[in-house]
Amino acid sequence: MRIAVTGSIATDHLMTFPGRFADQLVADQLHTVSLSFLVDNLDVRRGGVAANIAFGMGQLGTRPILVGAAGFDFDEYRAWLDRHGVDTGSVRISETLHTARFVCTTDADHNQIGSFYTGAMSEARLIELKTVADRVGGLDLVLIGADDPEAMLRHTEECRSRDIPFAADFSQQIARMDGEEIRILLDGATYLFSNEYEKGLIESKTGWTDAEILAKVGTRVTTLGSRGVRIERVGEDPIEVACPEEERKADPTGVGDAFRAGFLSGLAWGVSPERAAQVGCMLATLVIETVGTQEYQLRRAHFMDRFTKAYGHDAAAEVQAHLG
Repeated sequence: MRIAVTGSIATDHLMTFPGRFADQLVADQLHTVSLSFLVDNLDVRRGGVAANIAFGMGQLGTRPILVGAAGFDFDEYRAWLDRHGVDTGSVRISETLHTARFVCTTDADHNQIGSFYTGAMSEARLIELKTVADRVGGLDLVLIGADDPEAMLRHTEECRSRDIPFAADFSQQIARMDGEEIRILLDGATYLFSNEYEKGLIESKTGWTDAEILAKVGTRVTTLGSRGVRIERVGEDPIEVACPEEERKADPTGVGDAFRAGFLSGLAWGVSPERAAQVGCMLATLVIETVGTQEYQLRRAHFMDRFTKAYGHDAAAEVQAHLG
């Protein structure tokens, strides 16, 4: 099963300021703020929702096709993804812009000052999925993740016009979208991904009820934080899958992306939605135990031991057959 993952590709530059921002701000001078903070640490991490999801799928051996736009500085990042089982042949490289970048400084009170540079991501709207499909011999599913809004609309319309099944996954972009844009992006989707808060926001902005939205998509997948995930399909009882027990909680960033990577990999293997969700929850647990969205290691024996403990021997035997 050939799955293309569209969405953002970015790097995060994360710095730590040992003091407090509040101590540096003068209340009656906020209209002329000019400050520089001497920071202690700098972490440069690979990110972007599409790259994070593709990385997880690559770790599981399902060879996803990454579709997005990056800058002329992408060579090192590309090499990393290639080494971890991602097909980067359909990434558009800008000739003039840098890869999208998030720059953030966190103080001792965990307050943050950050900026997001879209950079090359704005060129994602120029990518044609037909070119991607022709290169790889066809597409069985396209995940349309958070990206340049025009790119998301173009990919959705092209999937509909070419009868390519697609999964709608607005995530960070939902806050800036209006109801009409969301209605266009989800109508006819095979899968709709969101967390609980986004689920309510989708219903509020579109004016559609939960039942009406479910009727327009094949499967609705809602992540529930520490409670796991709920899968809904018309005419069927909801399926709820719990999360495996965590060994520690280091950093929640990228957990949703990891779940999607596991779920999509399960679909690629042809297992049931429940089993796919279990794989997603197990991979998400590995990510929450690690600082960074692509810093975890998937050691198959360790993965299967924990999967067996969480979901039982029958489930583990089915997944083991695909994981190798």
